[in-house]
Amino acid sequence: MNPVTMTVSDRPARPGLDVAVRIRGVTKHFGAGDQKVLALRGVDWDVYKGQMSLIVGPSGCGKTTLLSVIAGILDCDEGEVNIFGSEVTAMRDRQKTRFRAENIGFVFQQYNLLPALTAAENAAIPLVIAGWRKEKAVQRARDVLSSIGMSKKTESLPSQLSGGQQQRVAISRALVHEPRLLVCDEPTAALDHETGLTVMELLRESAVRADRAVVVVTHDNRVFHFGDRIARMDDGVIVEIEDRTNEAAA
Repeated sequence: MNPVTMTVSDRPARPGLDVAVRIRGVTKHFGAGDQKVLALRGVDWDVYKGQMSLIVGPSGCGKTTLLSVIAGILDCDEGEVNIFGSEVTAMRDRQKTRFRAENIGFVFQQYNLLPALTAAENAAIPLVIAGWRKEKAVQRARDVLSSIGMSKKTESLPSQLSGGQQQRVAISRALVHEPRLLVCDEPTAALDHETGLTVMELLRESAVRADRAVVVVTHDNRVFHFGDRIARMDDGVIVEIEDRTNEAAA
């Protein structure tokens, strides 16, 4: 099937698909005065459940800033971000922190693994933070690692793992608490092509389900075919959406 490309202004509604993330009029700036930079310029976007959505575009166009606003890591200056029916932009800091911990998983280009912890202990961190007993959390992490082909590496330290294996640990850490929304910032950037494809396959298999959604920022056009929808950004706005499911609304 050929993908359907549409500008943001003529984007149709999508019957039969539930919205996971709804973004309206989101702006974000950095600095002040002559140094003020407007990173997001009134972004509107919908992310649907059961899909992997990609954000692509040139360096400095606002991709990571938008992802960080969606994830609640950054506050927007104006606009609304609604995730699974919860208005994140209206939450206080403590509420937002709890919402992220319960609903959002993070995968980044830098694996950010703690060098003194084993793979299982690293993957268990979100559960420990959530109050799980360490033994139960680590066992749950072992199960998740085993499900993505890391059963023989659960007790290895990060220094004993390849880049692809470290990224699998990072993915396990993101998935261990079964988040409804997975956000990924350049998850394949530090990986060779074959390993990058494996990682993207894992993200699809593990997190793209009817009650979940995945958002990936990437500049790697070799993985674009994994996206159900591709939002192309330029100068702080989404300028085009490519619908690769070819399920144009009536």
